[in-house]
Amino acid sequence: MINLRPYRDYDEKDVLNFASFSGVLPAYRGTLVKIQQGFVATDEPIEMLGAVGASYNNTVSQRYGAYAKIAATTAGEAPLGILLFDVRETDENGELLKFNPRKAMEMDVMLSGQAVPVCTKGTFLYSGTVLGAQTPVPHTKLYAGVSGELTTGQAWGALGSGAITGITSPCVGFCLGGKDTTNAVMVRLDCTAGL
Repeated sequence: MINLRPYRDYDEKDVLNFASFSGVLPAYRGTLVKIQQGFVATDEPIEMLGAVGASYNNTVSQRYGAYAKIAATTAGEAPLGILLFDVRETDENGELLKFNPRKAMEMDVMLSGQAVPVCTKGTFLYSGTVLGAQTPVPHTKLYAGVSGELTTGQAWGALGSGAITGITSPCVGFCLGGKDTTNAVMVRLDCTAGL
């Protein structure tokens, strides 16, 4: 499972807050994301997502969300940045967080439809399944792998037919050290370098 540990060093000017996550939930903080549906100045910044709960006659209870969408990267794609919050609908007890926004904020969780903060560059203590299975050392280059995870090996992009395109994922950063006993690695990310 992808996770950002408590150590984070980034500048707020490198954080984008304009798009909601579109994809399989839950999405974990530390997931590399790409732009799925961009934003045009003539677009409405928000859209209706539907009723918050049950709908009844003569009542209006709409839930709104951000129009622009981001999704987890796959191999061969250039990421926009890294999620700073989890995106999920329920808490640890299966209770819907849309009815308890205070708890969602305490858990550092955004709901589907809400704009999710995405950091384009910074230093993070990162742990992930793919990187945890590898042996990173200082200055090991990092690439965007499958399901938005970081990897030390270049991941090849594929066409819809399954044929290899020959285009590799761009380098998105490097390791500042090896992994510890919890498989956490200090990484320096810069998703703007490949643009």
